[in-house]
Amino acid sequence: MKIAVVGATGLVGGEILEVLEERNLQFDELYLVASARSAGTKKIFKGKEYTIITLEDAVLLKPDFAIFSAGGSTSLEWAPKFAEVGTTVVDNSSAWRMSPDHKLIVPEINADQLTADDKIIANPNCSTIQMVVALAPLRERFGIKRIVVSTYQSVTGSGKAAVDQMMNERNGLVGEMCYPHRIDMNALPHIDVFQENGYTKEEMKMINETKKIFSDDTIAITTTTVRIPTMGGHSEAINVEFKEDFELAEVRQILGNTEGIILQDDPSKNLYPMPLTAHKKDEVFVGRLRRDESQPNTLNMWVVADNLRKGAATNAVQIVEYLQKQMRSV
Repeated sequence: MKIAVVGATGLVGGEILEVLEERNLQFDELYLVASARSAGTKKIFKGKEYTIITLEDAVLLKPDFAIFSAGGSTSLEWAPKFAEVGTTVVDNSSAWRMSPDHKLIVPEINADQLTADDKIIANPNCSTIQMVVALAPLRERFGIKRIVVSTYQSVTGSGKAAVDQMMNERNGLVGEMCYPHRIDMNALPHIDVFQENGYTKEEMKMINETKKIFSDDTIAITTTTVRIPTMGGHSEAINVEFKEDFELAEVRQILGNTEGIILQDDPSKNLYPMPLTAHKKDEVFVGRLRRDESQPNTLNMWVVADNLRKGAATNAVQIVEYLQKQMRSV
């Protein structure tokens, strides 16, 4: 079993390696892959030193799986080349997510769609993943009519350059700007590029990806995504209108018994999800559950997850785990 991590020197690449180590994924060979300028540098994994190799070299090694986290243009060019040599690619970029020929997978929800013929598998957007994980068990019980979501997203979602900008501003230093405005002590209602309809690309990702993951175009969804100066993870205020009425006690029971979700919902003890406590965790945290008293069948919830973990690295590794399990059972 040979596994390649493409983009191994980036923020998400580093998280993928951490998740691989923590979950003790079984493999015989590991290839750490990055751009030509990083080739030849060294990286330690499980106490062993690995040399970073190029994409060209990695393709020739024909890994069984390649987890990509190197940007959309790299994925569009190289994922097909890996697929041609028999590699199954799990891609973290947006390149393949809305392609009708490629699956968009959150293992807890739709991994059963995968077959041996799926050689390029898309990992959803980080903010989409945590929302659908929280909503999926409730959707199964009550059905979903409409979702209104506002996000409060960590600077880590923009990569190292954004973290550097925030820390420079915090320390009074002048440096390169990742964002068009200051991010520290600020909130930017601007993630990714603006579209003709006035929404950003990030907002449209959440809308379109959610419908694809749930295989349901009838769900009405509207979004506002905001970047805030935090690093632990993304937070979301979700207002969901169900097709059927609900009791809060049952909602809590469902969420509390769902694998991959941690319920933190005791305001009397100041217990609710926060990026600080979700940091470096693989689960999706849910709290602030309350009925929307302005209209029927509607729930308010607060959802937090580490965007580099379940929002990217962990979800990708879980896809590989699922496929390995399927291979062993054949």
